[in-house]
Amino acid sequence: MANLTDPLAAAVHGTNPQNLVEYITRQKIYDSLYWKEECFGLSASDVATKAVELKALGGSYGGNSKPTRFLCLILKMLQIQPEEGIVEQFLENEDFKYVRALGAFYLRLTGRPSEIFELIEPLFNDHRKLRYRTPTGWVITYMDQLADELLHQDRYCGIALPHLPKRDVLETAGYLDGPRQSPLAPLIEDKAGGSPERMLELMAESGNEAAIAALDERKKRKMEAEEKEQK
Repeated sequence: MANLTDPLAAAVHGTNPQNLVEYITRQKIYDSLYWKEECFGLSASDVATKAVELKALGGSYGGNSKPTRFLCLILKMLQIQPEEGIVEQFLENEDFKYVRALGAFYLRLTGRPSEIFELIEPLFNDHRKLRYRTPTGWVITYMDQLADELLHQDRYCGIALPHLPKRDVLETAGYLDGPRQSPLAPLIEDKAGGSPERMLELMAESGNEAAIAALDERKKRKMEAEEKEQK
């Protein structure tokens, strides 16, 4: 009984919500001590309380592919299917970063494409560090990086993510207003004074990879042109 999905839970992507976590991974979660001792009979508010205690995120680790507590709580959320308003509260929680990360991952697994973009994109403005447990160790990631990976990768924490249409497709279909504008854009435009070159430099300084690549390409072409002139 402890492993059954709430009978009132609706199907997600045409299946039992718990099936979004692969069978073998689910069984390892069910067999884990944390699931048996800490996840029995939890409500959505109880899950939030457990998430406050998290010190890291991640999927499975070690030779036996032991599930992290983060992954156990994701499965618990899939099992009890909290109301959308509660999931949004997770995402809006600025005090506890792992509560926010848990809400973002759950939304990516279960949400509609438009709301996934609308609710996860604001996390690009959150640059806090997150500890991520890999299968073989630990790495540091960031909340904005988590948002980017959820929106653009096929898997996260070892879990296959449901297909997500590209943002421009949703914009064309009228599901999203767009394109998304960086909160730095108005400031960059003002500082650049209308100069495309200066705007690229400012964007590169802020860490924009596309701008960095564009500047590198311009420098390369400039050097090639100078070499031709010298010949």
